[in-house]
Amino acid sequence: MSSILDWHQYIFGILFVAAGVSHFTRPKLYERIMPPYIPAQKTMVLFTGILEMVLGFMVLNVETQSNAAWAIIVMLILFFPVHIYMLQNERAALRLPRWVLWLRLPLQFALICWAYLYV
Repeated sequence: MSSILDWHQYIFGILFVAAGVSHFTRPKLYERIMPPYIPAQKTMVLFTGILEMVLGFMVLNVETQSNAAWAIIVMLILFFPVHIYMLQNERAALRLPRWVLWLRLPLQFALICWAYLYV
């Protein structure tokens, strides 16, 4: 493990911090894309927003980056049902074209691979 962060690691961390912040600036959007079987949806939106921000900052610290990367990988896997639900439910699709919704699935795998760089 290097003691210096690469430029792409800064982008990765900032991406997650920004995603987490958006949970607080647009909570209704995130509630809309959650499958109905997920309990306490408002709380889950806020919790995942905090989690994304914390992990985004943690991946920017060489002492915590490996734990953060593993947690991000788990989180991204747990988010797959949301992406599937968006494909199945027109309201949850947010008027996005179907090809964009399908593209999000391999994007999750790409983000998982990106996170694995910091393990």
